[in-house]
Amino acid sequence: MSTMTVKDVEQVQTAFSEAGLDYQIELEDGRISIVGPSDIVSSEISSRLIAFLFAWVNPRRLGRIFDSAGGFIMPDTNLKAPDVSFVRAARLRQSPRYFGQLVPDLVVEIKSQSDRIKPIETKILKFIELGAIVGMTIDPDEETVKIYRSTGEPTALQNGDILIIPELFPGWELPVVELWPPIFTEEETP
Repeated sequence: MSTMTVKDVEQVQTAFSEAGLDYQIELEDGRISIVGPSDIVSSEISSRLIAFLFAWVNPRRLGRIFDSAGGFIMPDTNLKAPDVSFVRAARLRQSPRYFGQLVPDLVVEIKSQSDRIKPIETKILKFIELGAIVGMTIDPDEETVKIYRSTGEPTALQNGDILIIPELFPGWELPVVELWPPIFTEEETP
């Protein structure tokens, strides 16, 4: 089997689009991996995190936030699409109409119902090795967040803790419990 390239990924994406299929495609060591849609809890957590970050980042013009559809060509030529990512403004003054050709400053992976946490942690550690400043794994099943940096052991957070990322978002704070989808009571719904 020949080694696949970013051009091959583009062709597969075009074919999927034309067929009406919405899958996330990544390239890892010359192999294309196709990821189906996420479960809606993971999707909602991603949306919540993006909304909280955007509310802080946008008025301060700190940079750009991307969802899982945003692909990045890594220095090792792999094509990756983190669940949530952030690139500082100084590194990406304008988004190209193509894949980002850099390692995001923040990469976040959210455990889906069918995922195992170890491969997700390995993926985050690879991003850190390639130059990401901060990596995060979010596990909705355990209601935990792990923060990875190039220095030291990961920091584990749980409900009752406050998520901060001072090296990218000085002053931003988010209670971990705010990441989880709320449960609405009957009194709250019309």
